Amino acid sequence: MDHGILYAAITVAAGLVLAVLAYGILRWLKKRADATETQLDNIILKAVGTPLVVAIFTLSVYFALTRFEIIPESVGGVSTSQVINAVFVLLWAWIASVFFQNFIRTYGSVIAERTDADLNRLIPILLVSVRYLIWFAAFLLILAVFQVDITPLLAGAGIAGIALALAAQDILSNFLGGAIIAIDKPFRIGDRVKIDTFFGDVVALGGRSTRLKTMDNQIITIPNAKITSSVVINYSLPDNSLKVRIPFSVAYGSDMDRVTAILMEIAREAAEETPWVLSDPAPSVYFLEFGDSALTGQLILWTNNYDYAWEVQDWMNRRILRRFRKERIEIPFRQVEVWMRKSGSAELTGPK
Repeated sequence: MDHGILYAAITVAAGLVLAVLAYGILRWLKKRADATETQLDNIILKAVGTPLVVAIFTLSVYFALTRFEIIPESVGGVSTSQVINAVFVLLWAWIASVFFQNFIRTYGSVIAERTDADLNRLIPILLVSVRYLIWFAAFLLILAVFQVDITPLLAGAGIAGIALALAAQDILSNFLGGAIIAIDKPFRIGDRVKIDTFFGDVVALGGRSTRLKTMDNQIITIPNAKITSSVVINYSLPDNSLKVRIPFSVAYGSDMDRVTAILMEIAREAAEETPWVLSDPAPSVYFLEFGDSALTGQLILWTNNYDYAWEVQDWMNRRILRRFRKERIEIPFRQVEVWMRKSGSAELTGPK
């Protein structure tokens, strides 16, 4: 038997033994890492483990084939050193890809839980972006190893990237808007919001768009880019309570102190008799304006849930109307006084 082949076989066998030994050591280290509080050691071992075993065995095969002249230095213009360098580029890309994916997946979830930010929607996007970036860089390095001119490829990739970015500008801006919403968190699922002219409850938060269910039970899909550039009113924050304004008007000559006392009495009855109206904050009455035909003002009270705003207004308006009629407080309608000059005289007539 040729001594070169024998030595090569021994070298491969030794590499296999070292690979198995490394595999055992890595398993032992993983058990020790599981007992620690940090997750970083687990992430490093998961990334390095299998590629290291493959690298040890690959090196042994490389040494066996080259040092003992089993194969020539180059075949078809490709040297064995180029092949082994390309293999190690793939191994490093493998390690980097596994490391960064596990790092983002592990610590991204931890940050999302601690900051109460909806970052879970960003994690899949980051994972895909990192994976493609690493393997694209590895592809370029392999081409460089085999002395392939990558300048035209980089130029073409740059032009294609610009064209793709222009074509997908709206999509990218919406995904970026989704990332901003996830971090800034102006609303959550279930919140009642007003975005631009749209009003409803948030039912879905997506990477590209957000969906609202209106009071008419219709679904509105709003692109995230539009949300980030619009004024957002969140009725659910800081809580579900809502200020309800009840406008009123009484005729000139009415006793405003008496009107105020009646309205406050009705507001206290509402807090005692209904499950919607709050006694704290306390209700208040404001005389605001001398109108064209009436004295106008507002009764301010609070409801414990914005869902009951109309119920509160209906209950209060019915009680106010009933009480004003009982107290003979006039609720005026709009009046217009018209004065007319008779022809040929200075006498005026009116009102009409």
